[in-house]
Amino acid sequence: MSNTDRPFKGKIALVTGSARGIGRAIAEDLAEWGADSVILDVKLEDCQKTASEISSKYGVKTIAIQCNVTKKDEVEAAADRIKSEMGGLHFLVNNAGILRDNLLLRMKEEEWDLVLDVNLKGAFLVSQAMLRFLMKAEGGGRIVNISSISGVVGQPGQANYSSSKAGLLGLTKVIAREYASKGLLCNAICPGFVQTELTAALPQAVQDMLKASVPLGRPGQVKDISRVVRFLCSEDAGFITGNVIRVDGGTATGM
Repeated sequence: MSNTDRPFKGKIALVTGSARGIGRAIAEDLAEWGADSVILDVKLEDCQKTASEISSKYGVKTIAIQCNVTKKDEVEAAADRIKSEMGGLHFLVNNAGILRDNLLLRMKEEEWDLVLDVNLKGAFLVSQAMLRFLMKAEGGGRIVNISSISGVVGQPGQANYSSSKAGLLGLTKVIAREYASKGLLCNAICPGFVQTELTAALPQAVQDMLKASVPLGRPGQVKDISRVVRFLCSEDAGFITGNVIRVDGGTATGM
């Protein structure tokens, strides 16, 4: 691939929760276009493996960072490493997320707290720590938050998850308004049912119900999400900020 086919050459991308699944696909698609990558996740061995494979495949610089996004000190330490080893940041994708489903009456307080901490507080802490780099990014920084259609329509058994993802949409709009004058664009993507290790852990009856709810007749693939992220980081999306894009096969149409 020539330099003209690598529009992100010289850019640096951080994708949280990028050791596997949707996060890894996002990191790969950004690297394919030449972006150097920060692979950040909770398990160092997984981060290192993914970073090594992406570096070898796409010829980009990668670093692996073990970080719990709910811990402010770990997030700030990650920011310091990015500054010292990468020199700055152009793209931030807040992808880290977990599920702890339960009916509202049965949901434990710790299930609520954990999901809100990872999915919403984590995005807040990482965004806050990386803003100093993104505001200085040549050509304008980008933040893409991975929300969910569950944050738009609400899903039974997901009071914690739906609330965290709805909160992420609010955070997206605030960041977009507060930092537009700095050339920083912030948008959110709401995936529908996507085949990943996370969704594979759902009960089969739930998976069947989710598949049946997709008008296109198939579950999403990780590339369906990662290609939209790549578009939002590109110059073609230079006048798009504060938006919520559903990538759900039509599931939430009319809702």
